[in-house]
Order: sequence, then C-alpha cells, then structure tokens
Amino acid sequence: MKKRVLAIAMATLLCAGVFAGCGSSDSGSSSVSAAASGSAAASGSAAASGSAAATGEAEYAMISGTSVPDSHPYALGMNKIGELVSEKTNGAVTLDVFNNSQLGSERDLLEGLQLGSLQMTCVSTAPLAGFTDAFLVFDLPFIFSTTEQARTVLDSEVGLEILHSVEDQGLKGLAWFENGFRNVTNNVRPITVPDDLKGIKIRTMENQMHMAAFQIMGADPTPMAMGDVFTALQQGTIDAEENPVPIIATNKFQEVQKYLSMTGHLFSPTPVFIAKDYYDALPAEYQTAVQEAATEAAPYQREQIDEQNISGLEELTNDGMEVNEPEKAPFQEATAPLYDEYIKEGAGMVSPDIYQRVLDVLASME
Repeated sequence: MKKRVLAIAMATLLCAGVFAGCGSSDSGSSSVSAAASGSAAASGSAAASGSAAATGEAEYAMISGTSVPDSHPYALGMNKIGELVSEKTNGAVTLDVFNNSQLGSERDLLEGLQLGSLQMTCVSTAPLAGFTDAFLVFDLPFIFSTTEQARTVLDSEVGLEILHSVEDQGLKGLAWFENGFRNVTNNVRPITVPDDLKGIKIRTMENQMHMAAFQIMGADPTPMAMGDVFTALQQGTIDAEENPVPIIATNKFQEVQKYLSMTGHLFSPTPVFIAKDYYDALPAEYQTAVQEAATEAAPYQREQIDEQNISGLEELTNDGMEVNEPEKAPFQEATAPLYDEYIKEGAGMVSPDIYQRVLDVLASME
C-alpha cells in the first residue's frame, strides 16, 4: 500500500508541474482531480493553441508509465507514440514516459488512469482480470501456437472489441502492443516435461488462470509485482519466473537464473490505454492525433519485439544461460483441463462466445 501511495503521489507531482488543474491524487480526491484536469484542459485549449506553437510549450503534457526497463519494446513503443503525437500536433501534445515501475506496478498504473494521476500506459492483460472478464481468453494456456495467430486475433473484430471493453471503467483502448510468448526460467533444473515443475516456487502475475496452470503442473505459483522479481530471485525467495525473452533479457534475469525453458505457454498481448476522461476532454483534432499516433506506433513496437526475441536469446545464451526447447504437447495435455474449468458463463470465466469467435478467426487462417 505504501508503494502504491508513493507512486501515485510522484505521478501527481509530475502532473501538477506540467498541467494546471491536476490536483492531489490520493484516494479521497483523485477522482475530482482527474475531472478538474480534463475540464481545465478543455476550457483553455482554444486560447492556448496559438501560443503553444509560438512558445514551444505543450498545451497538453501527458504522463505515461510502464513496468519495464527503458530498452524494452513497451518503453520504445510508448516513446514512439510520444514522437508521433508531438509531430502531429506541432508540439501542442506531448507524452513523457516513466519506466522501471517508477510510477508503480501495472495495477497501480491502471488505477492511476482512473484517478487522473497519469494519462497513458501499456500493461499486460493479466491485471485486467480485476476490471473485466473480456481479456481472460488470452490467459488460456497454448491458445496460440504462433505470433501470426495472436496478431491476427488482436487485429480482428473480436480483438478490437476486447480492447475497447473497459471504456465504462475509464480506460480507453488505443492500440494493441505485445510482449510475446512467455517462457520459464529457474535455478533448479531444465524444464523438459510438466513434472519438472513440481515443487518449484515460481513468480506469476496476479491472475487466477496463470496460477492455476502452474498449480496443475505441480509448481508453487507466487504472484509478485515485476519490480520485486529480480531481488526475490537473487535472495532465493522464489526459484523461478515466467516471461517473454525481451523481459528476461532487459531485466538481466540471467544474472540470477541458470535455466531458460522455451515453453511458450502463454502469449502476452498488451493494450495501450489512455484515461478516457482526459481523452474526451481533448479537442477533436488532438483526439485524432493521439489515436493515429498509437495506431502507427503498434507495428513499430511489434518489430521491436521480433528483434529482441532474437537478440535477447543470443544475449542470454552468451551470458551462460542454459536454454532448452521442450516439446509442447505434454504441457498442452497437462493444462487442457483448465479449458473445461474456465470456459463457461459467469464472473471470472472466459466467455464461450468470445472463445468461439477467437477460434473462428484462427480457423479462417487455415
């Protein structure tokens, strides 16, 4: 709780320095501050539009946070949005990106959008389970076999519906970034079959299906914020973690992990969100610029993922990490019962309709 308060306080101070009307973002007054900042921006936009270009000062100075290092594709993609939106608005709209969990965990960042302490972020879909069930379809193990499959679904009609499914909670989806396929690292043994996970204490995101997948294979899943993982691995509090190669490499987990097993058990899509109240208060031409910037940045961000999947794996092996590629069939068989358990109507479940529509998109690719 202390970390969350400090993170939101830091973001609020940053917001206050660049955007008149952004007030305190503690739990009692943040909602008021968010509305005030949006309305103040809207009322002053007409008068400020000419002076912004003349003085070089941004009319709308947005703040964004991520949980990753500066070199990760999340950060590079958000920087690209900032470059593009500045170009499209002649500097009237800017985006400052704070990485390395400086503004808190992914859950903190989502809450920051709702509270008005920051304006934009990109996060993995796992923390969104607390906001909506629509994203849960992506938490089914091995639902995608290839990156092409995943990208086709994300860019499809059902993918875009999922992206926009949390607008009623103050989060407007702008684009799909991604993090890639998740793999297991640990200090105990190479993971070649599901039984190799038995007894291993592994960090997961705070997501019931992720945890259930590892529990069913005999591991001991332990939810933990990303900013705490390196130290926990270093101190032996946990034995293992699971992440895409770019996360493993940019966080230097090879310094505290010996084995990397390319299980590819989950694909991690990454929605880019802007605070809906803030977006709605922007003049129409700036709304268009923000949306276009995010849309145009998405292919660039995916290219960075593709490149770092290759360069990151080279870096990890060169640094002495032992890498193996297990057969996926035994892992798929072990986690198959989760489909029957979680694909059903009800809170916290994968919508059968959404699941079928995803299958239809995959079938259309065959």
